[in-house]
Amino acid sequence: MGISLWPESVQPREKLLKQGAVALSDAELLAIFLRTGVAGKSAVDLAGDLLQHYGGLRQLMEADQQQFCQLKGLGPAKYAQLQAVLEMARRHMSASLEKESAMNSPEQVKDYLKMSLRAYPREVFACLLLDNQHRVLKFEKLFYGTINAASVYPREVVRAALQANAAAVVLAHNHPSGVAEPSRCDLDITRQLVSALQLVDIRVLDHMIVGDTEVVSFAERGLL
Repeated sequence: MGISLWPESVQPREKLLKQGAVALSDAELLAIFLRTGVAGKSAVDLAGDLLQHYGGLRQLMEADQQQFCQLKGLGPAKYAQLQAVLEMARRHMSASLEKESAMNSPEQVKDYLKMSLRAYPREVFACLLLDNQHRVLKFEKLFYGTINAASVYPREVVRAALQANAAAVVLAHNHPSGVAEPSRCDLDITRQLVSALQLVDIRVLDHMIVGDTEVVSFAERGLL
C-alpha cells in the first residue's frame, strides 16, 4: 500500500508537520527524502531495507557514490540530492558558529568537525580560523595524508592564518582508525604550531582530534 493511502497521522510528512522532525524514526526521515518507493514497497519499507543493508543512517549518508547507487531505488540523482543535504547541514553549522564565539559552544564546534572530517578514509589536517572575538572566519583543510598520518608544515598553517587575518585558530584532524586519542606525533606538531603561530601573534585555542564516536580536545585535556 502506498504511503498516500495510509492514515494521515502516520504518514511521515504529515507526522513531521504536526509533531516536528524529532518525532520521526530514521526510516521515516529517509522516506521523506526518498519520496517514492519501488514496486511492492513503500518509501518507508525501502528506507528500512536501506538502513538494514548499510547498518544505519550514518553509514548510508557516508557511502560513496558507487556504494550508494548499487541498490535498487537509488541512483546518481538521489546521491546528488543527499550530498546537497549534507553540505547544507555543514554550511548551516558553520554559519551558526560565525554568529558567536566558537569557544562559547565547544560541543557545536565538535559536531561541526565530526561532520566535516569523520568520514575521510585518510588523515586530513584542518584549521578553524577565528577573528579576535573567536568567531569563525574560515574552515580550511590544509593537508591530506595516508590512513594513519598527514605531513603538517607549520609555515603553511601560518600562511593560511595570516591570509585570513586570523587572530586565533583551532587545529583539527581526524584519526581514520576511529580512536581519537592523541599520539606523540600529535603532541609534537601541536607544540611546533603553537610556537610558530606565537611569532605572528596568533593564538592556538585548541587542537581537536576527530575519531569515530568522539572528539578529543587538547584544551580540555590540559595539553596546550
